[in-house]
Amino acid sequence: MKKIIVPAVIAKSQEDLEGILEKISGNANLIQLDIMDGEFVPNHSLDFEFRLPQEKHTYEAHLMVNDPDEWIESFGMGVDTIIAHFESPTTSPNTIHLINKMGKKAALALNPETEIEKLSDYLDDLDQVLIMTVNPGFYGSPFLPEVMGKITKLRKMKPDLDIEVDGGITPETIEMVEEAGANLFVSGSYLVKSDNMQDRINIMYRKIQDAPLAT
Repeated sequence: MKKIIVPAVIAKSQEDLEGILEKISGNANLIQLDIMDGEFVPNHSLDFEFRLPQEKHTYEAHLMVNDPDEWIESFGMGVDTIIAHFESPTTSPNTIHLINKMGKKAALALNPETEIEKLSDYLDDLDQVLIMTVNPGFYGSPFLPEVMGKITKLRKMKPDLDIEVDGGITPETIEMVEEAGANLFVSGSYLVKSDNMQDRINIMYRKIQDAPLAT
């Protein structure tokens, strides 16, 4: 199972998006697009009909929105993986069906307070689970170490599942979440706001390169 560091993009305009993606270009193959509607979380990001560059990256859309199905039907074909929040008021098995029907990878995200057992009925239909290690909606929110037990429990429930963590992931926290059982590591402000993203990505990879996944 591959361990991948994933830069996260928060953007308020097409120009903003293009500037961030240009900075990431060549430094990472998988990029997370943070979609925020200002309702599910108190912030806005990529809540417009954005355009992605022709240069090929793999994109995952992290939907921090009240109506993920609406976004999926309108824009889902433009990305490779779609992550809906379990806590969104309209998320249902139909949400996963919509994603699968498009031929995209399906994932659910869990906020810090949501118990991992809530996913039991979904796990067989998911390619990936995203566990929030911060309260969602902003760059730079404080890391919540109490979430580690959820990661370990999920790894035991589904040993071959891609488990992604998002929030406060830096060289100081990445080893902790890797030891808990994660293999995909989303980092926002630590990477995107740096002057040398590749150096920071390399530092983080060195922390986890030879570490085995928890079982």
